[in-house]
Amino acid sequence: MSEITPAEWTAILLSLRVAVIATLVATPFGIALAWLLARRDFWGKSVVDALVHLPLVLPPVVTGYLLLLTFGRRGLVGGFLADYLGIVFAFRWTGAALACGIMSFPLLVRPMRLSIEAIDRRLEQAAETLGAAPWKVFATVTLPLALPGVLAGMVLGFAKAIGEFGATITFVSNIPGETQTISSAIYSLIQTPDGDAAAGRLVIISIVLALGALIAAEWFARRATARLHGN
Repeated sequence: MSEITPAEWTAILLSLRVAVIATLVATPFGIALAWLLARRDFWGKSVVDALVHLPLVLPPVVTGYLLLLTFGRRGLVGGFLADYLGIVFAFRWTGAALACGIMSFPLLVRPMRLSIEAIDRRLEQAAETLGAAPWKVFATVTLPLALPGVLAGMVLGFAKAIGEFGATITFVSNIPGETQTISSAIYSLIQTPDGDAAAGRLVIISIVLALGALIAAEWFARRATARLHGN
């Protein structure tokens, strides 16, 4: 197999950048929502849970179009951000990160929620009995015990973000050097004469990244199970 070209490296590095930013930004929201769904009962909880998982069942193009309507330069939120804060998402790498974060959010939240639900609530109640504030119980008891699940969710979210295509290309297009990730680069290459070799290299890299992320997520999940059982 021939050497990776500069254009391919650009797509690979942009994919990693987008996936890392998307995962890091989504993680605090994912932890908060996972805790809310695992520890609180409230009216409309099933609706919130359905909305969290909606990106998994909606066609990615629909999600991308909704993002364009909302965060585009003429969108309700996007117009305000662009005019008053100078923040633009559409057709920028930041928009790719936003799309990847939303598409990967369900896979990020699910392991976190399951990990929190598996924690014995008596441990949290004991900390509360000793006078710990709710935020301190969460920071010193809940989060450390749920950490392997949190890490598993982050890895799965990262893997999804690396492979995201439909919502991203709809929202931010396929601009080399700006929004062209591994997936969109492969899409362009398979439509280009003599692009099969380059597409094959990127496919192999995508498989390696995805396998590595899935293996890491499984390892973290096993760690979570072992930790909860005292092993």
